Amino acid sequence: MAKRITLPITDEDIKNLKAGDSVLLSGTILTGRDAAHKRLYELIQNGDSLPVDIKGEIIYYVGPAPAKPGYAVGPAGPTSSYRMDKYAPTLLELGLKGMIGKGARNKEVVESIVKNKCVYFAAIGGAAALIAKSIKSEEMLCYEDLGTEAIRRYTVEDFPCIVAIDSDGNNVYETEPIKYRK
Repeated sequence: MAKRITLPITDEDIKNLKAGDSVLLSGTILTGRDAAHKRLYELIQNGDSLPVDIKGEIIYYVGPAPAKPGYAVGPAGPTSSYRMDKYAPTLLELGLKGMIGKGARNKEVVESIVKNKCVYFAAIGGAAALIAKSIKSEEMLCYEDLGTEAIRRYTVEDFPCIVAIDSDGNNVYETEPIKYRK
């Protein structure tokens, strides 16, 4: 049975999540991909302020397709998370509480998740149309020139995901394949 979490996520929510848990998120999340992360990272490196407050937020690595009538967004499947690995530890240090994407993360990201008591959720690749049904509205926040890679705020209801790496560093990308080896 899936755990239901109302966002913003709390430290207590994160502490109670374990790798492998199915989760349904409701509330608001940020979006952003490679190009937006690069811009945020460069601002941080230059000592400049960010155009969006990431403290306490969860960011979804997504570049949605155009919306069909009746939907807030088009198919909105996760992007491969490794592309944000260079930037994630810095953003987690600044208060980002979670990330949603697909695929394994590097050692530095896992260490930063543990250090900062954060969480990494995996959304299901190939389920972009299903995921889009959980997105009720979107608001453009910044970097509109990046098109689908702009930073937006999604209001979500029962957004389906799995805890891939919990705040203790338990990691389904390490533990689950072992179960299926012969």
